[in-house]
Amino acid sequence: MAETFKFELVSPERILMSGNAEQVLIPGAEGDMTILPGHAPVVSTLRPGVLDVGLEGSRARLFVKSGFVEVEPDRVTVLAHKAYDLAELASATIADELAGAEAELAEAKDDTARFLASEAIGVLTRLKAAQ
Repeated sequence: MAETFKFELVSPERILMSGNAEQVLIPGAEGDMTILPGHAPVVSTLRPGVLDVGLEGSRARLFVKSGFVEVEPDRVTVLAHKAYDLAELASATIADELAGAEAELAEAKDDTARFLASEAIGVLTRLKAAQ
């Protein structure tokens, strides 16, 4: 059995996912991060992207728009405003999120807001094309 760590994905309402993970690919603000057991402690913001969680015997892929991640050697906690499981993501939800991201881009007042909205548009456009 491969070495694992405790993984939790938490929204403001509830715990969305909890289990033992072998690895997690995280869309960090400074770039993608692959977290393995024993990783050095890190706290980072998230950028819009796909969170790829390798659980024991399965894999989950989720779209996250924003949030934070806290990494410890034996635990990873992702705090996300919203997370959508790609296996269950409806076209209508993608369209709604894409429209929201386009509105955010139009209203962006600084480079950070423009960057985050552009990232969300790019990811959502790729997800829409993949359906």
